[in-house]
Amino acid sequence: MFGYLARRLTYYIVLAFIATSLTYMLASLSFNPRAAYEARNPRPPAAVITTQLDAIGVNDEDPLLGRYGAWVGRTITGDMGLTLSQQSVNDQFGARIGVSLRLLLIGSILGIVLGVLVGFWNAVRQYKLSDRVTTILAFILMSTPVFLSAVLLKIGATGLNDLLGIQLINFTGEATAGFRGGFWEMIGDRAVHLLLPTISISVGLIAIYSRYQRATMLDVLNSDYIRTARAKGLSRTRATMKHGLRTALIPMTTLFAYGFLGAFLGATFTEKIFGWNGLGAWFIDAVQAQDVNVVVAYTLFASVVVLLAGFLADIANAALDPRVRTRK
Repeated sequence: MFGYLARRLTYYIVLAFIATSLTYMLASLSFNPRAAYEARNPRPPAAVITTQLDAIGVNDEDPLLGRYGAWVGRTITGDMGLTLSQQSVNDQFGARIGVSLRLLLIGSILGIVLGVLVGFWNAVRQYKLSDRVTTILAFILMSTPVFLSAVLLKIGATGLNDLLGIQLINFTGEATAGFRGGFWEMIGDRAVHLLLPTISISVGLIAIYSRYQRATMLDVLNSDYIRTARAKGLSRTRATMKHGLRTALIPMTTLFAYGFLGAFLGATFTEKIFGWNGLGAWFIDAVQAQDVNVVVAYTLFASVVVLLAGFLADIANAALDPRVRTRK
């Protein structure tokens, strides 16, 4: 099993490098950082602009391969360069990564856990009223983009606050500006701000995972080994939980990994809509500013996180499926 996981990890590292390199090439060819300096008022002299671009490593007058080689050399040492505003990408990245991971991980975990439970419940209650209602809701949620869900949640929260005459749900930023209080008061304030962004990310994941989990569970419930377990005296619930759910989760592990990419993209828009100063909002601002180093740093982070999710899915798959553990 360890040989299998080592090969998969190597494969993921190569993919992350390729994805980030392609992003650097595309961003360097399509962005025009020089125009960002030329648009300033007063406009800096051409020599000053060239000096600044050289310092950042994005001078379009230099050969692309030379810039790429310099970027690879810096990145290997852990230096992701400077932004167009002469700030350290590493410092900005470190200040924002906790904000994004908090939102992304909580939303993804909720989506996985609740999606599996809803799918399992619907499978054992096939064609009952609860199954039909959740099926309709799942298809509605799957067809709703994350940014639309986020906007609708903001509108609903605003209407509820106006109706009650109090600020019951705060949704702008990751915390209330100027908030003072003890540890638990701070935790409560952040939890309230986390509520709507987390829901906007997780509801789509719950809908998708529940439909796939329902389908895999239905295949398992009709299998011979479940009937054999029942014939040996196991109750329906125990046979389903002990033998059915574990088997049904095996094909779901891959879906969890690559569904994480959808959660990552959803978190990018959610941060911007709810005013979170995370990596997603930073990335959108960087694209608008044509900041090559920031876009590449975000892509590196995204590829590492998504591929790490794939590696964790491989570990889960190996833990659930004995056939994987026998691979050399």
